[in-house]
Amino acid sequence: MFTGIIRKTTKVNSPVAQGATGLFEVINPKLRVKSGDSVTVNGVCSTIVKGGKTLLFQYMPETLERTTICNIKLGEMVNLEESLRLSDRLDGHIVLGHVDTVGEIVEIKAEGNSKIFEIEPREPKRFMKFIAEKGSITLDGVSLTVVNFGAKYFTVKLIPYTLEHTAFGEKSVGGKVNIEFDILAKYLERLK
Repeated sequence: MFTGIIRKTTKVNSPVAQGATGLFEVINPKLRVKSGDSVTVNGVCSTIVKGGKTLLFQYMPETLERTTICNIKLGEMVNLEESLRLSDRLDGHIVLGHVDTVGEIVEIKAEGNSKIFEIEPREPKRFMKFIAEKGSITLDGVSLTVVNFGAKYFTVKLIPYTLEHTAFGEKSVGGKVNIEFDILAKYLERLK
């Protein structure tokens, strides 16, 4: 389990090769982790296959199809979060690292000192029921608050701190993000 509070970013050392084994490597930004530990990579719960100066992960085909992991390029910045310990504060919200779908950034607007990102998820009819104004959402592993939404889109605002300390500072229109909808919303929908 995670919180969506990103404390480290890093660069991709070796992206997933097309049709390969799903191996993916990033430079270790001094995380105190070892083989077998879980971290999120852009919101994807990932098991460390090999630790050290670099961190090696391996993904199954479903993960590569459902997330942006196979589209991340060499040198691209990614968000990392270590798994939550029982003694940690829950600063963001409950994040599982189980990505539901990918969204496209369709607009980025400046508003004062923040930026508004408009996101369109794949299959909006399937997923927009999990969106609520001022509700929680996770984009590329970052815990955010939904500001507004329509039938096929939702918006989030990012403050300068978030833009500077996550990979969102490098995002542009047309870019893709991993989306994890709030687990409470998913369970409530399931109980209907």
